[in-house]
Amino acid sequence: MKSKAIIGVNPLGTRWPVKNPFIFCAHHLDYYPPGNKYMEPVTSLDGRNIGNDFEGRDGWRMYHGDRVPGFPVHPHRGFETITIVKTGFVDHSDSHGEAGRYGEGDVQWMTAGAGLQHSEMFPLLNEESDNPLELFQVWLNLPKSKKFVEPHFKMLWAEEIPKVVIKNGISGRAEVDIIAGTFEGVRAPDPAPDSWASSPENEVTILTIKLESDAQILLPPASPDTSRTIYFYRGGEIFVNEERFLSGQAIDLSPNADVFIKGDSEVNLIAVLQGKRIDEPVVQYGPFVMNTNEEIYKAFEDYRRTEFGGWPWERRDNVHPREKGRFAKYRNSF
Repeated sequence: MKSKAIIGVNPLGTRWPVKNPFIFCAHHLDYYPPGNKYMEPVTSLDGRNIGNDFEGRDGWRMYHGDRVPGFPVHPHRGFETITIVKTGFVDHSDSHGEAGRYGEGDVQWMTAGAGLQHSEMFPLLNEESDNPLELFQVWLNLPKSKKFVEPHFKMLWAEEIPKVVIKNGISGRAEVDIIAGTFEGVRAPDPAPDSWASSPENEVTILTIKLESDAQILLPPASPDTSRTIYFYRGGEIFVNEERFLSGQAIDLSPNADVFIKGDSEVNLIAVLQGKRIDEPVVQYGPFVMNTNEEIYKAFEDYRRTEFGGWPWERRDNVHPREKGRFAKYRNSF
């Protein structure tokens, strides 16, 4: 019998299905080879669609990069990106001269607001061994009142992200990383200041969960105008209110029910997105998310006219020196 807590199930691909207030979610998993002295793949790139390589040949992709994998300079307006890096590293550079390198559990929270350009490159730092990369990027909408706020980015370093460990059963253990919102009374670090997530009443919650044998966690009810989805992306099987699911599924949940999630004999990996819906029209075209078509046209016009501050870096695919390590350079730290 189908649980009343479950209102829909969809298959997972690279791009995951999302609900308001979320716009987009992508899961990237790439098994990159060793890098050369320029942090590029040591292997030949022949046969790849350079500049638009999404095929996953040999277990990895160049995406829009032509030397270093990743996403060279591109614009955004009207929403936020939350980039959760589980393994590997990302080099951030933007049109305001801000920069950073983050990874291995770090999260970047970036408010595009009125508009900026940035690049997100995946430097292959290891020269003697492979460079696996796993990350999620979530797009969270901004309400009309915040569409034109000053762009901003903030690092949530891995050491600052709270982890709740729950033990139950004979060998059960659940580990929950709290990236946004609250779980078991533990609150995540503050997000970017203009975020929809910055107001607790919006109930924005982002969790990643490792669920071992016999482990069980509870997601308590949320407000009626809240959407929430769990993404079972790796492992054997889980039970959601005693209904069985295999990996590779997005499970939409009713906001007004207790939801018990239980693991099987393997380690299962799950992500959770929850948030109060933004009750406004949404018009998305490529990298811009606004409320009307006219605002989309204006975004393109403004970008052509101002380039959202230009590009202060020598390369479109800017990467930082190998020895730099993890860092963040903010405007107010210049």
